[in-house]
Amino acid sequence: MAIEASEIETLIRETFPNAKITITDLAGDGNHYAAEVVDESFRGKNRVQQQRAVYAALKGKMDGSQGELHALALTTKVPD
Repeated sequence: MAIEASEIETLIRETFPNAKITITDLAGDGNHYAAEVVDESFRGKNRVQQQRAVYAALKGKMDGSQGELHALALTTKVPD
């Protein structure tokens, strides 16, 4: 089951409303995406903490073999 890039962005935006979010479909199959999330709330957090927060925002869409989102290459940053 595929997922749209807009749905990924919507889920992330619910948790990070002021973030700059860029979603790229890597394979054109709706299952393999890259996401860059730039948000002030990441300041003072290490990369693992930042990425865990984003994965939590996806509300289980990546969970297990039946997850709607198969792969997400995630980059998180604080604004410059």
